[in-house]
Amino acid sequence: MSFQPDGETRLRLEEAHAKAAAFLRLTCAGPAVFGTSGTTLGRQAGDRWLRVSCGSRRHAPRPTGQGPLGAQQLLPDAVPRPRLHDTLDWTDGGHFYQTDVFDLAGAAVSVTPDLREDPALEDGWWAGLRSALADIATTPGTKITLRPTWIAQAFPRFLGVPAPAEVERVTGHGDLQWANLAATPLMLLDWERWGMVPVGYDPAVLWVSSLLVPGVANRVRTEFAEVLETPAGRVGQLIALAEMLQAVDRGHYPELAPLLAHQAQELTGALAWPRAGTSRR
Repeated sequence: MSFQPDGETRLRLEEAHAKAAAFLRLTCAGPAVFGTSGTTLGRQAGDRWLRVSCGSRRHAPRPTGQGPLGAQQLLPDAVPRPRLHDTLDWTDGGHFYQTDVFDLAGAAVSVTPDLREDPALEDGWWAGLRSALADIATTPGTKITLRPTWIAQAFPRFLGVPAPAEVERVTGHGDLQWANLAATPLMLLDWERWGMVPVGYDPAVLWVSSLLVPGVANRVRTEFAEVLETPAGRVGQLIALAEMLQAVDRGHYPELAPLLAHQAQELTGALAWPRAGTSRR
């Protein structure tokens, strides 16, 4: 989902980024890019990308085997992603700052998570994405992405149906939307949420993020039909729809709202529409 930082958070991130660059002796150029979570800031530093995130001090230190560092340590080299070269973490007051220095990747397919026009991706790109998700699935995940308690609340609230008794999981990226994918060459960006995700969730997130461009949405369904058309994949689709409908309920993606509700109703037979907010995963 996409959330922009408020003024105070923006200033804190800018100051932390400058502090990290100075400590690591990196010279940054070009515009500051705030992540879709609203809690990260990245800038180019030569052939590297310096990214700083800010969270609560209670999240320090980094959990073992999670996030970008865990991805660098555990994922197969075949998974196309920017390589992590250095990290720097510190606490200040009630905040925990994490700094990562990556290879500089190409531009994301979209500046927003939701796609607004057809990027005309080649067949080889789609084949590479399928292969990447298959390679990720071979890695043991140490984090549960999308907690069962959130799923139990979100299904009746946003889809109008009870949550499934069990959710089958596989290791996945956890945030496979268009702002986290580079086109030339294919790269999977932003590994904050990777871990054990519901089966079908990764391609389902890409699908719901594509609904404004029907040709691409249909291509996603075709490319990943083998998983999306299974019972477990259907649950993954519903989880992705519920998560995006929650974002709509919070004032984001208004153009997607009727498309999401229609797809949810097609899958469940129940009327789905954003209801009063629920706690986020």
